[in-house]
Amino acid sequence: MSIKSGVRIGPYEVTGSLGAGGMGEVYKARDTRLDRTVALKVLPEHVASDSALKQRFEREARTVAALNHPHICTLHDIGSQDPSTGGGEAVDYLVMEHLEGETLADRLARGPLPLGEAVQHALVILSALEAVHRHGLLHRDLKPANLMLTPNGLKLLDFGVARWVTPALSETTAQLTQAGTVVGTPQYLAPEALQG
Repeated sequence: MSIKSGVRIGPYEVTGSLGAGGMGEVYKARDTRLDRTVALKVLPEHVASDSALKQRFEREARTVAALNHPHICTLHDIGSQDPSTGGGEAVDYLVMEHLEGETLADRLARGPLPLGEAVQHALVILSALEAVHRHGLLHRDLKPANLMLTPNGLKLLDFGVARWVTPALSETTAQLTQAGTVVGTPQYLAPEALQG
């Protein structure tokens, strides 16, 4: 699904495309209520039409929204636009803070980081992951493309394949990931993830 500039999804007016991945397309948009720029992630049909995946997505969105850390991308809103509202197709979406900058993957494509900068980024990543783990969540797709370098520092993005590890939530989430399924980007997976 490609959304053109000017289209409104809920109170968000699309102003351009930011990119796409396995869990959806991301657009730059204007929040018409608060007059601010946001990132609007539209879910692909295979996620939105699968009730188990959608349930998982909604639970993860609530968990990520509860994370309050300067180096984790903030989730502002989640919603669904029914076709009967005049917007055309049904659309499920997330609204996140819009970040200026480049991914760590884009930066590394230009060459290696100086050692001091690499160490500083590593400490920031560890701080963000500590906050995520304290909430009983595993990111499961930590890679340079999911780390954004902004003028205000590095931010951890994309919790689309995150998994709970807390006892209270692990039973319900275990049903949502098929046994033997490897989730994440293979070249960045921990060995224990590959072993199940």
